[in-house]
Amino acid sequence: MTSTATTHSANRRRVAAATIIGTTVEWYDFFIYANAVALVFNKQFFDPAGGTVGQMVAFASVGLSFLFRPLGAFLAGHYGDKLGRRAMLVITLLMMGAATALIGVLPTYAQIGVAAPVLLLLLRVLQGISAGGEWGGAVLMAVEHSDAKKRGVAGSFPQLGVPLGMMLASAVMALMTGVISPGDAFDEWGWRVPFLLSIVLILVGYWVRRSVDESPVFQEIAESKQQTKAPVLVLFKKYWYLVVLGALVFVGNNAPGYMTTGGFIQKYATGDAVGLGKTEVLLAVTFGSACWFVTTLLAGVFADKIGRVRTYQIGFLCTGVFVFFLFPMVSTGSLGLLYLSMGLFSIGLGLTYGPQAALYSEMFPASVRFSGVSISYAIGAILGGAFAPMIAQGILDATGSTQGISIYLAIACVVSLVAVSLIRDRRGIDLSIANEAEQEKGITVFDKVDAK
Repeated sequence: MTSTATTHSANRRRVAAATIIGTTVEWYDFFIYANAVALVFNKQFFDPAGGTVGQMVAFASVGLSFLFRPLGAFLAGHYGDKLGRRAMLVITLLMMGAATALIGVLPTYAQIGVAAPVLLLLLRVLQGISAGGEWGGAVLMAVEHSDAKKRGVAGSFPQLGVPLGMMLASAVMALMTGVISPGDAFDEWGWRVPFLLSIVLILVGYWVRRSVDESPVFQEIAESKQQTKAPVLVLFKKYWYLVVLGALVFVGNNAPGYMTTGGFIQKYATGDAVGLGKTEVLLAVTFGSACWFVTTLLAGVFADKIGRVRTYQIGFLCTGVFVFFLFPMVSTGSLGLLYLSMGLFSIGLGLTYGPQAALYSEMFPASVRFSGVSISYAIGAILGGAFAPMIAQGILDATGSTQGISIYLAIACVVSLVAVSLIRDRRGIDLSIANEAEQEKGITVFDKVDAK
């Protein structure tokens, strides 16, 4: 008995390490692009003159990949529910790494003309497809391997890859702008190095992910031969309203979050209105990402203690209030207030991101779970973060003020607060295929549940 428990514990640690490392690599690749858009891609690929329109197009390219996340979610969800979670994790990791490394060797507009932004956008699309398929597999590996009483914490592990990826991306960019290739050298060649480093990270992530066992829930599904032939069709026929709710829950985290992860804060703080240095801002964002890491992990603990829904509600209230202080603090040009704003901003972001894996996994029945969590996440990313930097830039250009941006972000938080409040907290529910009949009941506050 002790030997079995030790084996299970060791396997859970391997799964935790694999999901954290793998998602960190994936999101480093994804966020290094956003940092480059904010700092260098405008002139290199979209508008050599460095105009406002070119910057808008550059931010739009960040959002373009989100439009293809549902395709990645559909494909990974379909095959993840039929062939397994682990295979999809390895495939998406390799796709993301290949796209990122190729961006690092891509010729610029000055070298090949309009073909440069076209090729860049195609590689960004490939990143979007990969990101859309990766998240669902990572969270299900973490949650379905975990103890029922610790799913909040276990589910927060793959979530940690996002702040870690952002932290790593910002730190590497800061190293390039401040030490290795300052000034014109960064614009000429330094920006390429962070993309090429992805090759090393991918090799590490691939090795780690190949070392873990398949999800026990999927093993049960495979052994019982209960794979659904068309899980996506079943999902939208029977559980479309859960996809809608799940997507709306993500809006209030993604729209504010992409002020930093999508590069808008970096561009605003280094622009003429504020005038801080690139390296200073990147280091502040790195600090904010470290704070986000801590609050995301704490949110997993809170989700197990006070519930997923309650943790979310507190988080959306925090974010919805603080967005009215965020830009005034950044606009002062004070480096200390920039650091403070990034740290305070991370509180709400962490509380509304840490519980997501557990909440989503407990919303969907086993046979369509991969499809459900992946597609909900992908659609929520489009509605929330896809074009948030571009929308923010448009509001700023139209009004000359950040007040409208704060209102826009607060509305997103209210929408998500309402959506998550309609979902019933189902902590500890049995996630196995044998309990699918129970999983289909009482998912929202309007659904009837059996009296016990």
